[in-house]
Amino acid sequence: MRFDEIAIIAVRGIGLGSVYALVAMSFNIVKVSSGILNFAQGNMVVLGGLLAYFLFSMVGGPTQMSWYLFLPLAAIGVGILMTLQGIVILLPMRYSTEDHSWLITTMAFSVIIGAVLLITQGPNALSVRSVFPTFMVAGTHVPAPYLLTFALAVIWCLALSLFRTRTMTGLQISALWQNPEAARAAGLKIRRLQIVAFTISGLIVGSTGFVAAPMITVSADSGFRYVINGFVAVVIGGMGSNIGALIAGPLVGMVGMFAAYRYGAELQGVATLLALIAILLLRPQGLFGSTTARQV
Repeated sequence: MRFDEIAIIAVRGIGLGSVYALVAMSFNIVKVSSGILNFAQGNMVVLGGLLAYFLFSMVGGPTQMSWYLFLPLAAIGVGILMTLQGIVILLPMRYSTEDHSWLITTMAFSVIIGAVLLITQGPNALSVRSVFPTFMVAGTHVPAPYLLTFALAVIWCLALSLFRTRTMTGLQISALWQNPEAARAAGLKIRRLQIVAFTISGLIVGSTGFVAAPMITVSADSGFRYVINGFVAVVIGGMGSNIGALIAGPLVGMVGMFAAYRYGAELQGVATLLALIAILLLRPQGLFGSTTARQV
């Protein structure tokens, strides 16, 4: 392969993989607080892209000023929806996730969002134009969202790290992950903390869908791809580790992009799953995951 081909695969793979990294981070914050894996995250990303399409249509087309204005609106909109989802999921469960009812509920939310998108927009993908100019990589123009999405992943990783280590709410959510029984015995407001985690998760995927809208597929059936690759990234990076997600997401993206370039798009998913299997065989807890002792 020529150098310019390798450079394009790397840049586009990192950009698309940053979407997976952000989905993985949104998985982590909910998993840390409640033990739940929210499989509606993929369609929430698509919903963020759909909001970008509608918001820009309202003002006659995207501009840089409207982009900065609408980014927080899209994040907050999806954050509110995710908050409502968290309430619906968590309230009937009391304090246990052992019955796995959350699995059906999160998948049901994903199906509902996909059905609403299909009914309202049809099967065709919507196109969102980037407001920022392209940048050059090895003599080839690359759309700006590939760089912006990676920057967003870094920003969210830093923000989550500060939140979990420098704020009282973040420390309390971390306590739920380390020892939920002790946290409950200490009088922490478990449900409030878990719903806050759902809200933050919605802010992450809402901003992701908006920023990445020009480079992702905004359609009713595309959410599954992002949730699966986000799940692969969170497992490879290590459950609960946002640094792991930030590294594993671009790795998954580059593996998939290389497979699509070299062998065809139909083998892209196979390549990422093979990478997942290889990591699980060598390091089951993920690259940055940690093992814990279990009392029996």
